[in-house]
Amino acid sequence: MRKAVIDKEKCKGCRLCVGVCPKKIIAIAKKGLNSKGFFPARLTDEKLCIGCAFCAIMCPDTAIEVIDEV
Repeated sequence: MRKAVIDKEKCKGCRLCVGVCPKKIIAIAKKGLNSKGFFPARLTDEKLCIGCAFCAIMCPDTAIEVIDEV
């Protein structure tokens, strides 16, 4: 099973990943700024992630990685 993992420190909240997620489970955090002062993207429900990697491909900052879950 594959799943997306978002590096909150790399994310600048550009929202490109939000629009391409087919399951609509990525949102921008409403609180909890990262060290750069951005509200990062987050998965709203990790269990629904299908590991398609559309979000990782779209991310200009390589803040999203799709990993194999063990």
